Amino acid sequence: MNRVVAFFLMCLLLAPVAAFAIAPTEESAAAAEQEVAKALLANDADAVGRLLVDDWVVVSTYGGMADREAFLSVIKSGQFIRKTMELSDIRVKLYGNTAVVTSKLHTSGMIMGKPFDVPERQTDVLVWKDGGWKSVLTHETQIRER
Repeated sequence: MNRVVAFFLMCLLLAPVAAFAIAPTEESAAAAEQEVAKALLANDADAVGRLLVDDWVVVSTYGGMADREAFLSVIKSGQFIRKTMELSDIRVKLYGNTAVVTSKLHTSGMIMGKPFDVPERQTDVLVWKDGGWKSVLTHETQIRER
């Protein structure tokens, strides 16, 4: 009986900690950003897809737009391959269940058979959904040397 009571009391004491751990935080948003980068570097379209909402869009470094389906299809086809994906200067601002994440990014690889090597600033808008972060919008801006 004492073990049951002790277990029950332990659960009550740890419940607030567990609830806090599953709430949106700046740290978890930054970790989600790193998770997307890792999936992109692995050219894992399925993993990338799990981290994007269905109506996600990207505004590319060169001003074009692509939706989730088009973006994932070029990864799956092998026409878009990342060789580097280095994030730095990550800044996260929370607004309730929404996070705005800006970072510096160096990415390189091949797209449609042509090499690319681009330093950029990136902004991702993430929403906390079903216990995790999902990207709803990505905007990229190339960093040009002056």
